[in-house]
Amino acid sequence: MIDDIDFPEKLEEWQKSGADYAMNLTNNKKKLMPVGEWNSSKIIYNKGHVEHWLNGEKVVEFQSGDEAWTKKRKEGKWKDYPDYGSAKKGRIALQDHGNKMHFKAITIKEL
Repeated sequence: MIDDIDFPEKLEEWQKSGADYAMNLTNNKKKLMPVGEWNSSKIIYNKGHVEHWLNGEKVVEFQSGDEAWTKKRKEGKWKDYPDYGSAKKGRIALQDHGNKMHFKAITIKEL
């Protein structure tokens, strides 16, 4: 999550909240809560099928590893990282951009 409106630098669409960073943009159903209010996010990964739900709306959906995904990986930001997207299990990381960020009620459930 990033403040799409008041972030102090220019953001590309692929960097904004809800996007699959540098791979898949959000659709037009994305609605962020105002700064200071909680957003709710759910990511479902099921045998390579990925859905990102933001504040109750599905904003991103793709198939990891398919032809379209592989083309984006090979031609985009991740072209110099051949292992990008290859891990099927492991740890998650929560990223900030030097500003205060709060997370709560994080749950990981195996399907």
